[in-house]
Amino acid sequence: MSKANVRERRLGRGLEALLGRSAEAQVESSPEEVTLGIVRAEDPDAISRDQEGQKWLEVGSIVANPYQPRQQFDEAEIADLCDSIRTHGFLQPIVVRQVDGQFQIIAGERRFRAAQLANLQSVPVQVREVEDREMAELAIVENVQRKDLNPLEKAASFQRYLQEYGCTQEELATRVSVDRSTVANLIRLLELPEQVKQMVAGGDLTQGHARALLPLGDEEEQRQFAKQIKNESLSVRATEQLIQDHIHRADAEPFSVISAGSGTKTSKPSPSEHLLQLEEQLRLAMGAKVDLRQTAKGRGRITIHFKNNQEFERLKAILCGAGEELRDAG
Repeated sequence: MSKANVRERRLGRGLEALLGRSAEAQVESSPEEVTLGIVRAEDPDAISRDQEGQKWLEVGSIVANPYQPRQQFDEAEIADLCDSIRTHGFLQPIVVRQVDGQFQIIAGERRFRAAQLANLQSVPVQVREVEDREMAELAIVENVQRKDLNPLEKAASFQRYLQEYGCTQEELATRVSVDRSTVANLIRLLELPEQVKQMVAGGDLTQGHARALLPLGDEEEQRQFAKQIKNESLSVRATEQLIQDHIHRADAEPFSVISAGSGTKTSKPSPSEHLLQLEEQLRLAMGAKVDLRQTAKGRGRITIHFKNNQEFERLKAILCGAGEELRDAG
């Protein structure tokens, strides 16, 4: 194998896509050099270079990425990576940036943890100049495609970015090259009750199961269905059908209101004055016919009518725009 091919194999292409090739990314180090470490000093405080020009950094000078989406690291996986590093060295350097005398990890925290476990004194690094916003984006890009990163960790990283930089979901999706629906669907998972989110994080529920619970709205129902999904090992399709049937049964309940006087219920009365006012407000806001229905238990349904594709697109633009405004206001 040629030296160029060896270099390509050892450094890989993942970080190139994120950060581009740098001079130190193009050097080749043998496993022995990677394992044994520093040959000549460049910065007596932290950084040195080996005979091939690869930069090395003292482990004690490195701190975690403050924008790291991953909150849970598999100890067995880190141990396996530690054994691999002891045997074969690093296949990629750790990418860092210098901030206030310390070096924050941009990419490679698993490798860094494995190096700590191996009691290495120094690790190979690329030092990059990266602003906070770009660092947050790189952390998302590096992790969003990982299957072992749970959906809530991804959702939290999206939500944090939106809050910190005041951008829309569409802008974030464009900057990190994902579909807007991916951003929206993940963030919605944060609306679930804490008990259900823990089941997702623990692997008892998949992202598909969690999304199927969202239309319920009621937290107690979401918790109950989540337990049923786990206990009966329901598939995502079976879960969606189960919840759809439940919602249809609930919607079929007769519309009723509670009498202001005796507290007794009357079945199938005319819509209350309050609902009529809300209907009128929605019609004016949407510029379309709107029907509003509510059961005695508080469950309701809003139906918006449209005449053709052009009107549908107009209503869609209004609704999507309103959703962004509500998110930004929150």
